[in-house]
Amino acid sequence: MAQALGIPATECEFVGSLPVIVVGRLKVAFEPQLWELGKVLRKAGLSPGYVDTGAEPGRSRMINQDEFARQLQLSDPQTVAGAFSYFQKDANGLVDFRDVALALAALDRGTGLEELTRLAFELFAEEQAEGPSRLLCSDGFSTILHLLLGSPRPAAETLHAELCQAGPHQGLSLCQFQDFSLRDPLHGKLFSTYLRPSQTPNASSPGSCTALANGTVHSPKQKGD
Repeated sequence: MAQALGIPATECEFVGSLPVIVVGRLKVAFEPQLWELGKVLRKAGLSPGYVDTGAEPGRSRMINQDEFARQLQLSDPQTVAGAFSYFQKDANGLVDFRDVALALAALDRGTGLEELTRLAFELFAEEQAEGPSRLLCSDGFSTILHLLLGSPRPAAETLHAELCQAGPHQGLSLCQFQDFSLRDPLHGKLFSTYLRPSQTPNASSPGSCTALANGTVHSPKQKGD
């Protein structure tokens, strides 16, 4: 992955036990951990196209491991534990199913980056009492970057604060978020390299699933892994 970004592999550093590389103002996991989830789901023969996540834009829906297994139609305990462990848990051991919807969308080779980043924004942006109706605040921004790129949350929160300095609000609009993730010369390449590796030489392909902007997940028609 470092090679695909034009960064020497020797220039990695560690955040705890996690090897990361610095790309612009952001730290990202040395290897895209999202792919590991794709491997687990493909090995289980999961057909996520028939899974309705029920993820609602802007609203968390916390689920336990048993609910996660039922929702994704997984029966093997080892597979369930492996897939469930990928997601951030709260103090009660529950995961936010918006994370699951976004991960499935990211693993879909047929979902364009513009659609994916729009989905990410819609899932995690927060309603504002004043100003723009919905903005992507620090917590949602760091959740997205941690989930998709393996970025340590403190680094993502610092970057979010820097991106918001130029504006009047403590959050990013959809346009600002997509300017960062799609059109920024450096970070845009980062997103495309991590999330669409099929277009990157010598990169393995992730799994295939699809999530719509409303959080409903389906698979592309007549598309094989």
